[in-house]
This record gives sequence, structure tokens and C-alpha cells, in this order.
Amino acid sequence: MCGICGIIDFGSRLNIEEEKLRRMCYAMRHRGPDDEGIFINKNTPSVGLGHRRLSIIDLSPAGHQPMANEDRTLWLVFNGEIYNYKDLKTDLENKGHIFRSQTDSETVVHLYEEYGKDCVKFLRGIFAFAIWDKTRDTLFLARDRIGKKPLVYYRDEKNFSFASEFAALLESGLVEKRINYQAIDYYLTFGYIPAPFTIYENVYKLEPAHILILKNNQIVTERYWQLEYFPKIRISEKEAQDEVIELLKEAIKIRLYSDVPLGAFLSGGIDSSTVVALMSQLSSQRVKTFSIGFQEEDYSELRYARNIAEKFATDHHEFIVRPKALEVLPLLVERYGEPYSDSSCLPTYYVAQQTKRFVTVALNGDGGDESFAGYERYQAMLLAQRLPNFAKQIISRFVKILPDSVEPKNKMRRIKRFFNAAALPALERYTRWVGIFNDQIKKEIYSANFLKTTLDYKTNLYLGRFLAEAGNMLYLDCLLWTDIMTSLAGDLLVKMDIAAMANSLEARAPFLDQRLMEFAAKLPPEFKMKNLIKKYILKKAIKDLVPDENVYRRKMGFALPVGRWFRGELKEFLCDNLLAETFFKRDYFKPEAIKNMVKRHIENKEDFSHQLWTLLMLELWHRRFMDK
Repeated sequence: MCGICGIIDFGSRLNIEEEKLRRMCYAMRHRGPDDEGIFINKNTPSVGLGHRRLSIIDLSPAGHQPMANEDRTLWLVFNGEIYNYKDLKTDLENKGHIFRSQTDSETVVHLYEEYGKDCVKFLRGIFAFAIWDKTRDTLFLARDRIGKKPLVYYRDEKNFSFASEFAALLESGLVEKRINYQAIDYYLTFGYIPAPFTIYENVYKLEPAHILILKNNQIVTERYWQLEYFPKIRISEKEAQDEVIELLKEAIKIRLYSDVPLGAFLSGGIDSSTVVALMSQLSSQRVKTFSIGFQEEDYSELRYARNIAEKFATDHHEFIVRPKALEVLPLLVERYGEPYSDSSCLPTYYVAQQTKRFVTVALNGDGGDESFAGYERYQAMLLAQRLPNFAKQIISRFVKILPDSVEPKNKMRRIKRFFNAAALPALERYTRWVGIFNDQIKKEIYSANFLKTTLDYKTNLYLGRFLAEAGNMLYLDCLLWTDIMTSLAGDLLVKMDIAAMANSLEARAPFLDQRLMEFAAKLPPEFKMKNLIKKYILKKAIKDLVPDENVYRRKMGFALPVGRWFRGELKEFLCDNLLAETFFKRDYFKPEAIKNMVKRHIENKEDFSHQLWTLLMLELWHRRFMDK
């Protein structure tokens, strides 16, 4: 894992300053503390590439980047891990390519040399990389299939710049920090800014499974892969169970290769428990596991993690997150580089920090929910689809008179939330269940100016785009595909990459292996959810491997108990930020509406924990990046 950056100057005909590239590299030194490298092409166009290295495979100086091919006409900066690089290397050597290292990165150089832009189709792993092709005066960028590794870029009429993180990109000196207000509207809807948008105008994210070709300052982007849900596999339940386990074992096995120590994150849920169980079978050493919890028992999963740690005799480590943990928020705001409101970024950061004390690579359970249907909203969408409209309308009116609760995990609150959205059209319903601020609340809290600015933005069409792409998919597959392309790529994987790399830790996710995902996609929907049982086939596959207590408990998630904290230890912190004059001068919100929201939450009359956290992270971002 590493950090990459670069500048291409088409206009000034001046050589790119090495010091500028050094500053870009320094801004992401946490991504690669082991080495730094610079390449500058003094011809026209001027090209500079920068690299920070976290050494995982081949720790020798031979892995130094930027890395060239044999005749030094291609120069690579690479971030990620290629799990099938040994097989690729053997094939390329048979074709006459000469290798100077044992790294997976060098395989990418020779693949491009052999296959051009199609090189990405051979790669099995996680990556974001750039290749400068001196012969063709072309820059080639690529990002992995699911979006594990980030890549942001800026362009204007004379320049192009890219980096692994926003802080590095800003050090290029090219980005004018003009806010993209559509991005803020997206952020307030979903809690993250979806690709290709970013918080800045003229700055973009390269979307997952895409390549970008830059020549003569003209950009072409192409998608090179996507999941196929048809034709469905004809297979028995037993055969499907066996194949899931075999594919998972193989996905874990190839992710255990490392020249540095490795371990696993363990929440005690189905996915991380399965990964640890299979790691214990495949590893010749005692598996190191790392868990995080809270003093608030109804938010903490530590006892479930201990259950797995004891069963598989792992070398287990735990850490408790307390309200003072918010001291790290300025650092996280810096690392994310744009507003990001998933509060689980905090415990994820701390478990990564503790893990790094013992290992440099950690496996996790990311991706299991999106391939095997693990979220309650899938049950809700299927139920809402089956209920007649008149029944939904009647029940919706009835539940409104039932008592509410300020506790997010309250059962009655979940029931009311379901029926309040169930009567809506499918797209609005799904947006309501995955969103934070819906259109009605926006109208109530947006200032007149901001409401006018965002009037033509239809944020739910972001989900609609992928639902439309799903075409004739079966209903559950349609939901899974949408989540893989939206919340998984834009929220969950961003969280894990930033939290891990902020601590110079590499995170590997076996459930995101392309072969496993491709197999799961073609399974019949009833194998993923049967009689409303989530992750049906996965649960059947691991029934003799993972204890029932871990398999059949309700999914808890990893969110902070911020609602309680905002009424207690963090009340002053919340008010200092959201009731400050500087917050209201930004002219996004009506002061009275926000004051009322804060007041009702603190007085325990309503729960606005997600909304207030989202506003808080927006304000902290402004203070760090936009205020003088």
C-alpha cells in the first residue's frame, strides 16, 4: 500500500518543480512511511510523478518507485496489492519481459507494455495506479473493480494533477478551492460525496472499475468491468454452500501472502468471524485478532468477538472507544479531505491504530453484506414490495400515533421508520432508508439562498442511475448492485482505506474478491435471502464453522453512540460548532431550524444524532480547509 501523485503541465513548457512533488508526497507520508521517490520528465509536456511506499512485498530497495520498464519508456506509480502477480510474472517472463524485483508493482509495468489499456483485466487485487507512457505522451490511470483504493484528479485547460488523497492534491498548487454545492447536497443526503463528484469544482474521483487516458490534455474514461447477474447458475443449495467456502478459502489464502506480519479485524459478526475461522485453518501461525467496543453495552460487540477469539485460540486484542476519542477528529477531517459523516470512521481508525502496533496487514469482513444480502433494508424493500398499497397507507397512519423513542435501536422506532417510507415509490423509499436528510427536511432547514442553489439537484437520481443500469435484474439483485456501486464504494471502502492508511496499515477484504463476488452475483436471489433470512447461503455454508450465537444475532453495525454523547460529554463541543456565528454565516441553513434541532436533541425530545453528526463534520471540514 502506498500513496501516489503526479502533475502534467501542457501549457507553461516549464519543468515541474521537484519541491512541489515533495510537498505532495509529504502530505500523504502516512500512506507510505518506508520510502519516497520522484520522477520528472523534462520534455514537453512536463511530467512529474511522486510515490510514498509502505513495503509489504519485497522489502528491498528494488521495490523503489516510480518504477520503469526495461528501456525506461514507461514509468509507474502504484498503490495497492496484486494477488495473482506471481502467475502473471511467470507468463510475462515467458514472453520475454525482464524483471528486476520481486514486487507485484513491476508486474503492472510489463502488463501495460504487453497489453496496453487491457492490462487491468488481468489484475486480481486492489489498486490505483498511473503510468506515464513517454513514447505516446500519454498518462494512463486505473482504479480497481470495487474501489478499494482512492484516486482523485484535477484538470484545467493547461494542467492535470492526481493523488491518492485530497491533501496531496491541494499541495500541487493548481486547485482553486471553489466549493461544489451539488456535492454538499449529495453529502447531506447520503453522508458522503459519490464519485465522480468531490467537494471542489474541477476535482473528480476516478470511478471504480474505470481507466482514464490523458493525451494532449484530452481525457477519455472507460469502464472495464462490472458484475453480471445473469445467467443464473443452476446449482443445489449444498453445491452452493461448498463453492462459497472454497472461494472464500482461496480468497483468504492469496491474501495471507506478505513479507510483514498480518492479522485480522474481528467484530464478532458473520463476515469477520468467518474470515478469522478460515484464517485459523489456513495459517501456520496463531492468528492475531483486533476488536473495538464501547462502554455502552448495547453498542458494543466485544463479547461476540471474544467468543470467536476463544473458539479459534487467536492472539486477541481489544480497545474501548470513549467520548474523548473525538480528539482525533481534526486528523480524520484532514485525511478524508472532504465532508464525510459515517461516525464509524472513528472506531475504525482506533482499531487500525491498535492493530498497527502488532501487524502491518489486516484482513476484514467488508463486502459480505452487499454480495450475500446482509442488510435489514433488503428485507424491508422486499416486504414493502409485497404489501398492497392500501395496507401500507392504513398502517402508516396508524403507527404515527404510536409512541416514538430517541434511542436509535428501539424496536418501535424501527417499525415506524419502515412504514413511514414503505408507502413511497421504490426509489424514494430506498433513498429514505439509506439517507440522512430527505427532501422534506432540506426544505425546512436550508436557507433561502441554498435552497435556490440546490433546487435543480435531484440527489435520489444518483441511486436511480444504478437502479436503471440494473435493467431487468431481479429485485434483490438490483438492490445489491446499487449498494455495491454506491454506499460500498463511496462510503464503507473510503472509511476503511482512510482509517487504515492513516495508520500505515494495509487492509485486505476477502469478501471483495472478484471471483467470489462474480459467483455470488449469479446465485439465485432465494439463495441470498430465503423466507426473509438474510445471508441465507452463507449462514448455511458456515453452520459447522462459526457458533450460532455469532451467526444468528441481529446485525449491530459499528456506529458511535453519538446521540447520547451529544446530550452528555460532547454537548459543549456540539454547541460550540453548530450554534456558532461562523456556522450560520456560511448561509447553508436557517439558524432557527438548526437551533431547534440541537435543542430538541439535547432535551431528549427527538433523536437527531445522524443529522447533527453530519452537520458537525461539514463544519469541521470548512474550518480546516476553507477558513483562513
